[in-house]
Amino acid sequence: MIRIYDTKQRKKVDFEAVEKGKVGIYVCGPTVYNYIHIGNARTFISFDIIRRYFAWRGFEVTFVQNITDVDDKIIAKAEEEGCSAAEVAQDYTQAFIADMHAAGVGDPDIRPKATEEIESMVALIQELIDAGHAYEVSGDVYFAVRSFDEYGQLSGRNVDEMESGHRELRAQDCGIDARKCDPLDFAVWKAAKPGEPSWESPWGQGRPGWHIECSAMSRKYLGLPFDIHGGGADLVFPHHENERAQSEAVGEGTFARYWMHGGMLQVNAEKMSKSLGNFKLLRDVLEVTDSLVLRMLMLQTHYRSPLDFSDERLSEAETALGRMVNALTNLEWVMKNAAENADADAGVLPPLDKILVEEQTRELYRAFVVAMDDDINTAEALGVIFGFVGNLNTWLAGAHVTQGDVAILANTRRVLLELMGVFGIDLADKIAQDSSSNLPDEVLILAQDIAGFDGQDKSEAVKALLACRETARATKDWAAADSVRDGLLALGLKIEDTPQGTRVL
Repeated sequence: MIRIYDTKQRKKVDFEAVEKGKVGIYVCGPTVYNYIHIGNARTFISFDIIRRYFAWRGFEVTFVQNITDVDDKIIAKAEEEGCSAAEVAQDYTQAFIADMHAAGVGDPDIRPKATEEIESMVALIQELIDAGHAYEVSGDVYFAVRSFDEYGQLSGRNVDEMESGHRELRAQDCGIDARKCDPLDFAVWKAAKPGEPSWESPWGQGRPGWHIECSAMSRKYLGLPFDIHGGGADLVFPHHENERAQSEAVGEGTFARYWMHGGMLQVNAEKMSKSLGNFKLLRDVLEVTDSLVLRMLMLQTHYRSPLDFSDERLSEAETALGRMVNALTNLEWVMKNAAENADADAGVLPPLDKILVEEQTRELYRAFVVAMDDDINTAEALGVIFGFVGNLNTWLAGAHVTQGDVAILANTRRVLLELMGVFGIDLADKIAQDSSSNLPDEVLILAQDIAGFDGQDKSEAVKALLACRETARATKDWAAADSVRDGLLALGLKIEDTPQGTRVL
């Protein structure tokens, strides 16, 4: 049973799908007026993993993420850049999708844009007016907060004690809009201003308020109630509080059954902000950092907890990923070079304890599920995998591995690849990419000088050098054998002789 922390109930609860075997997830997307920063990326990567896990556990997932392509910030950006709001939105939407692909985040099943869903928003606003939960003033329409008795339950706020200081409650520089019936009321429709994008409505030309977008789009594409509404913790109030209020006020019952919110990201233990000079765009980070390293960093902290981003932590994540890659590379090497039979070159090493490996592989799988079922605890699940990998390296180094062991080891490899795949980390692909790229170009020159190799494949060059070394050792030409070893060592490569053969690390 998967348990998740529900923001509204403020506790972990058993997840029960609205429709058995299916799960509908809605995650608020970006307002496309600029490139996304790594704080945004943390939310999107977290929910990418949550989505992957539900799918891995056998659920049919429908994942919806919107694009807010009409907003005050977009209009301001258009004025700054001397173009239309539509052009700004289009450019930054494309940039957002490109950044998500670069970060390994899958496309949503449905990606609605606010400007293409005006009709459904107008319909919902009319329902709110008809039900007495919204009112029109000079072309603007406001939601009457106090008309919804449960307002504040998601964020844990008392209506009477609330401050009206967020972007929908405070006018630009003029204090609270005196036309409102109550200072807490927020706009669901804004009357058109000269030069701004607008659409026809029963209240005149205008555009939707921010909060009404997600209410209308989630209702249209997932139906009510749907299973999970997600986003960053900064969206709990006012955005999600307002979404819930206007969605449930029309009398359709529960909006989202569960609310999941990701923790905030800091940079070097400080809040990320332009004023502090620590504001980092995702695309800038990915120019110098492997996307898998960034994902590994995020996996090491529970999605609800604050995450500290720093060069030091990125370096630690790179090391952690390297450990995993090395472990799989080692496993594949041992499998490929397993001895023909138990007697061949066994030396003093005992046979591989196949029963132990098989049992511990099953336990790895079970412990991974237990960790992830506990509110998608990636940090604990990753710890389980690393613990297993450490043991596996010990078992392989201390045993004589034969062809009879390969089937058991192949299953272990499959499980490791599968579990890391749940995190969005394709280790097989990573190993394939690194196999030659990690070898310096100078190895071709060395192989030509020592072994007469004239190809351009660096992996084949290493094989030629090792073959030359083996020939030299067989003829007791120790100087020639040492020249191979020393030449590789000078390039930062180390020869390792194992029971399964010789390799270069």
